[in-house]
Amino acid sequence: MSKQLDYDWSDNNIIDDVDYHEDDAKQFQNLLNQKEKSAGEGSIASMEVGQILQGSIVEITPDFVVIDVGLKSEGLIPTNEFSGESNQLTLGTDIEVYLDRAEGEDGQIVLSREKARRQRQWEHILNNCKEGSIVQGKVIRKVKGGLMVDIGMEAFLPGSQIDNKRIKNIDEFLDKTYDFKILKINIERKNIVISRRELLEQERSSKKAEMLEQIHEGEIHKGVVKNITDFGVFLDLDGIDGLLHITDMTWKRIKHPSEIVQLGDELEVMILSIDREKGRVALGLKQKESNPWEEIENKYPTGTRIKGKIVNLVPYGAFIEIEPGIEGLIHISEMSWVKNITDPTEIVKKGDEVEAIVLSIQKDEGKISLGIKQTEKNPWENVESKYPVGKTVKAEIRNLTNYGAFVELEPGIDGLIHISDLSWIKKLSHPSEMLKKGDVVEAVILSVDIDSKKITLGIKQLTTNPWEDIERTMPVGSLVKGTVIKITAFGAFIELENGIEGLVHVTELSDQSFGKVEDVVTEGAQVTAKVIKLDPEHKKIALSIKDYLVEHNKVNRDDIVIDGSNEENK
Repeated sequence: MSKQLDYDWSDNNIIDDVDYHEDDAKQFQNLLNQKEKSAGEGSIASMEVGQILQGSIVEITPDFVVIDVGLKSEGLIPTNEFSGESNQLTLGTDIEVYLDRAEGEDGQIVLSREKARRQRQWEHILNNCKEGSIVQGKVIRKVKGGLMVDIGMEAFLPGSQIDNKRIKNIDEFLDKTYDFKILKINIERKNIVISRRELLEQERSSKKAEMLEQIHEGEIHKGVVKNITDFGVFLDLDGIDGLLHITDMTWKRIKHPSEIVQLGDELEVMILSIDREKGRVALGLKQKESNPWEEIENKYPTGTRIKGKIVNLVPYGAFIEIEPGIEGLIHISEMSWVKNITDPTEIVKKGDEVEAIVLSIQKDEGKISLGIKQTEKNPWENVESKYPVGKTVKAEIRNLTNYGAFVELEPGIDGLIHISDLSWIKKLSHPSEMLKKGDVVEAVILSVDIDSKKITLGIKQLTTNPWEDIERTMPVGSLVKGTVIKITAFGAFIELENGIEGLVHVTELSDQSFGKVEDVVTEGAQVTAKVIKLDPEHKKIALSIKDYLVEHNKVNRDDIVIDGSNEENK
């Protein structure tokens, strides 16, 4: 008889000193194997993290729910993971749980009800939905870049996919339920991207096609302002966009559509034209009212005196509102008879009430030309008879420029004395060499141009031109007297008694040798010289002191100067 082994099932230890037969040993070994196999099937080692297990609620505390999943230990799940399932929190209820960890810090397995629910939701999405599917969901919270939506599991709604119009406040979408389109399913990351905007656009396209078939030109429809540009306003006409051009907003002149409407305004507009192929609709607002320009020519014939308010200023003039929707332009050239206006603010300012005369009407272009100066008498009407050419007048110097002097003949009537008409003999570089502002001068009327409103005058014309008969009054060979007014390296300039200047070249100063011009003459000295050359065309006279000295036997420098004691001066 063989020694028998006794098996202690409690600790798996084999006890010696028991007799046994070999057949009995085999029988015990089989029982042992079966026990180990049975234990292995329900062990933690046979479970995988991430697996969903079937469990039963065995205990409920204020903070935890105890779940038995048939393993050697039970798992705890926080009660907050059962939000919305309070009716299931009863002992003995079977629920699905997620194996989060095989063993926690306290040696117990870690389970999750929430993760089990998410896993089932994810499986449901994969089995029943695909990219492009329509699902319903509730917006649950804001996240960076968009919103999170509960569609059975959490899905991401990007900010750009929330709506098809500008969103003022994203909070208005929270806790609301909408339909969404699944844009992308990422299996690896277990996330879903959805869109509400695409459904709205699809709905809009459908409405647009339907609307385009229903509307007709001339109909009145309501629309909401969705965009404002420099050239007009885009309105949403219940599914289709229509353009209300700035020229069709009002009969009066405006600079920008924002003067009339704001974003979100609801307007009643008229359908002006429809392009069904391109899906474009042109709208009109002013067409709902009668055109104030229809009877404009009968109402304001040319020459009519009107009153109005200055509503706009531009570089070239001012716009005056005659009546609502009717504006006319006062060009700067029609603001004053006498002033050369370069800026309308010199005469009027915005808001001024003014009188004007209707000059012309271009009905088709919606234009009226007005004039302010026509309300007063034109001071230029009798200028030609009042200031004939050749008349000598007295006038005050009002302004000096590089090219001449402006004088006032009377209020509103100015004239110009050109620099070339100031003197016959002086070469002036600026009028200030002869005149100053405020001087009252005599001058001769040279020309009158009423169309250009220009009068030219001359001062030199008060006297005869000494160059005209210079060959008679100062012939070559004659002796002249004058004053040295300028000395240069090449000679001395002499101002003669008639005001004409003559040049004594350095070679014509003396027949005696000298070092420099000042050795012979000095500025301010009065001298006698001989005319040796005349050039009336170029207004030049050449003089010679040397010839005078030789002919009169003068040898000393003192003999040249006329100083009262000089015999020649006597």
